[in-house]
Amino acid sequence: MTAAPLLEMTGISKRFPGVVALDCVSLQIGRGEVVALCGENGAGKSTLMKILGGVYQPDSGEIKLDGRPVTIRNVQDAMRLGIAFIHQELNVLDNLDVAANVFLGREPVNGLRLVDRKKIHRDTEPLLTRLGLRISTRTRLDKLSLAHQQMVEIAKALSLNARLIIMDEPTSSLTLSETKRLLELVRELSQQGVSTIYISHRLSEISECADRVIVLRDGRNAGELGRAEATHDRLVNLMVGRDIKSVHVPSTASRTGGFFKVRNVSSSLYPDKRVSFDAARGEILGFAGLVGAGRSEMAKAIAGLDASPGKIIFLDDKKICINTPRDAIENGICLAPENRRTEGLVMEMSICENVSLPSLRAHSRCGLIRRKSERETAREQSSSLNVKAPGVESQVMNLSGGNQQKVVLGKWLARNPRVMILDEPTRGIDVGAKAEIYRLMRALAGQGAVILMISSDMEEILNVSDRVAVMHEGEITGMLKRTDCTEENVMQLAVGRKIPAAKPAFTE
Repeated sequence: MTAAPLLEMTGISKRFPGVVALDCVSLQIGRGEVVALCGENGAGKSTLMKILGGVYQPDSGEIKLDGRPVTIRNVQDAMRLGIAFIHQELNVLDNLDVAANVFLGREPVNGLRLVDRKKIHRDTEPLLTRLGLRISTRTRLDKLSLAHQQMVEIAKALSLNARLIIMDEPTSSLTLSETKRLLELVRELSQQGVSTIYISHRLSEISECADRVIVLRDGRNAGELGRAEATHDRLVNLMVGRDIKSVHVPSTASRTGGFFKVRNVSSSLYPDKRVSFDAARGEILGFAGLVGAGRSEMAKAIAGLDASPGKIIFLDDKKICINTPRDAIENGICLAPENRRTEGLVMEMSICENVSLPSLRAHSRCGLIRRKSERETAREQSSSLNVKAPGVESQVMNLSGGNQQKVVLGKWLARNPRVMILDEPTRGIDVGAKAEIYRLMRALAGQGAVILMISSDMEEILNVSDRVAVMHEGEITGMLKRTDCTEENVMQLAVGRKIPAAKPAFTE
């Protein structure tokens, strides 16, 4: 690190009702340096960065830029100081096009004092090229995948000509090729003198791009490692305060085939394609594929969120009809969606209210909700999932991303699902919480449930799944047994190529 750091944060503390989020935390970043910020969910990483980005105000402490004390009262102050923040939860308007989102709030005007749309599109084009994005600047955000929306957020940060870019889980929805391009971009920015604070739970990325790693635990500084020192085991030990030998739990359940049969499911993304497969009781069936392969859309069609004319579903040899989400829930089929904030939770509600939402009938008598029963279930789920919160009355908007994901899981586990569909279940979750969720998945499978796991994390797909169904452009291109699950086999099928190891997705 250079003698005169670009950024110094000293003694930063922040409290929320019932929670000490940060306790005298310090951080220094040199010019052109890439510093990874690590820690479990709830360790204080996002809170510290929101203070730097002007979202929160610290209760105490000092921030210096170029050796001079600064006060960052709001996001506009941060932007004027050359600080760009790419949030883990996307901050885009999906009813506007790509160019409008990149220059949102900073629109140039023409001589008539009207927004200069031509200039916006002209200035956005080279930013997309720099990121390797082959999309039109006039495409509406709601027509793009979550991965492409995240890349638009990165383009917005580049448009600011920032001196310091904060990236909070920037690759959580990106493909392998997109992740590789992003890491190359981080290195290019470093060579140009732009500093980066990189928050990620993917430790392999950290070792590839970071000059230093700063670890937070329970709102305090837990330690600092140079690139050569930042081994997986040392990082995990600093993050969780204990060794985690393995986050993957092997299957021990005896499975019987054909418990859950899906035939002829189409999706909104590929209406002319059909998906069919069998899943066994006690099995974790992974769904792999590139972004845009139609995995999430398939899951929504199965769960009754999207129409799928002609689909046929059997559960325990009984044909069931699913036209609405309520039909799916009543039959024990539950979906934990990819986007927890907009689809999985009601952010203004408490943990208790979110957990009980799909099960209000069970907590009601004569049309009135029994609050005691509701709270008991919420406490049971919060305890079993180790949700870090002052209590079940806490609003989920005040929880870390990982704890929000646990609440999503808790509300469905309270219903004892027969089929659990998990779309990116560990997106943005730390290594310790991942271990808990994997063990929870295996325990649920061990009780006889079917687990369908959609994941873009190759390590997760290879190590957690009992079998892997690989999708390409709305179809299953092959089914891999665990012994055939290699990165090469999965990627071959993901790009539409046939391989000898692939088996049929179902048997008649």
